[in-house]
Amino acid sequence: MSTVADELLELLDIEQLEIDLFRGIGTGGETSTRIFGGHVIAQALMAAYRTVPDRLCHSLHAYFIRPGDPNIPVIYQVDRARDGGSFTTRRVVAIQHGKQIFNMSASFHIDEEGWDHQHPMPQVGAPEDWPSRDSLRETHADRLPEKHRADFLRERPIELREVAPRDFFNPEKADDRNHLWFRMEAAKGQGPQMQHCLLAYASDMNLLGSSLRPHGVTWFQGSVMSASLDHAMWFHGPIDFSDWHLYDLDAPWTGKARGFNRGSVFASDGRLVASTAQEGLVRPLTPKTGKARS
Repeated sequence: MSTVADELLELLDIEQLEIDLFRGIGTGGETSTRIFGGHVIAQALMAAYRTVPDRLCHSLHAYFIRPGDPNIPVIYQVDRARDGGSFTTRRVVAIQHGKQIFNMSASFHIDEEGWDHQHPMPQVGAPEDWPSRDSLRETHADRLPEKHRADFLRERPIELREVAPRDFFNPEKADDRNHLWFRMEAAKGQGPQMQHCLLAYASDMNLLGSSLRPHGVTWFQGSVMSASLDHAMWFHGPIDFSDWHLYDLDAPWTGKARGFNRGSVFASDGRLVASTAQEGLVRPLTPKTGKARS
């Protein structure tokens, strides 16, 4: 019997339709009402990888243009922008209903030697010190309308444990810097390309929420309209996402209905394996109508 993690691996095993043209499953993963941002990032990266057999991605830069429709597949068109001696560049466009919903540029680099240094891994409690995402949601489920509870409690493929989690519905104002541990045990034995895609999928989790923490706001209060606007990611070293990784997050600026967020991903042995950055829409809503303030 397949698990939700197996389903995510299948979701990222996109279908080739023609040279440089691929089709990905639109439904599944983190959300049921729309396509999760990490879902389309990971599928787009896999589409690019299908055209780059000999080197690994070192960076990607993407824009979310329209909401994804989970009821239909996503078509990924790859443009082979450059094949160089050391670097390869690809541009990927994701299409639904005949329109772009997302585009991404990704760069791939041969393995080279050079100087090494990194910032140290933050010292926070171990994954076992914090409650799982599933147990936290079970605790809060009765505070949601019944029609939303099944989706709220639905099993998800990434195991996640927030460090010092806040109340979902009545959070106190907090520092923008925050941490979580995440992994997917079913990633064990997967190749480096799939490890990159899985981490790209997970990298969209909790990132935008950092910009709301100083304002005492979460998605569950109905007081914010949110959406990822862009996403950048840099891969620094080998990844085995079956093991725990620490996501160190912060948001140095929020304003003009946008929030800027950053993340550093550390393997459990302290290696910095990836970095992320994202700007997102965080538009205040009026309490009674749920409409954006004029």
